[in-house]
Amino acid sequence: MIIIICGLPGVGKTTLAKNLAPMINASVLSSDKIRKELFPIPTYSTAELKMVYDVMIVIAKYLNDIDENCILDATFNREDSRMEVKKKLGLDDGQFQIIECSCPEDIAISRLESRKNDYSDATIQVYQKMKGMREPVKADHITVDTTQPPEESAAKVAEYISKRLGKNSG
Repeated sequence: MIIIICGLPGVGKTTLAKNLAPMINASVLSSDKIRKELFPIPTYSTAELKMVYDVMIVIAKYLNDIDENCILDATFNREDSRMEVKKKLGLDDGQFQIIECSCPEDIAISRLESRKNDYSDATIQVYQKMKGMREPVKADHITVDTTQPPEESAAKVAEYISKRLGKNSG
């Protein structure tokens, strides 16, 4: 199964991914981490963004081909970028899940202000810019309120995924 965890900067995507991964035996592919591996001093250009997402999708394909669960941790601001993952990997609905993280703006901004020593370079200005560009998730998905404790949110998502997998295997 491939799981996209999307949302604006500071909404808790990486925290949810880290808590969810061991519950569903998944690897996490972080766009922030991949970006820093490819570009030690990122420019955040369109070409750079495309390269980061392309690398993420190639790795996800290999993991999916060996039946490994994979979580893609990235903003995925546009509907076509979310659907492109499903299309490029040739996934059906039972192999693909979108999780949208959300929290009140003041909490996201507070989280961005207090970040230290992580892979993300997102600032409040980046948050505001992405908020203006972000397209709502139209595809089938679940939304997670990340103001709840991360372990609880991850457990709810794991339970949802488990029920969904059970429905698709019968």
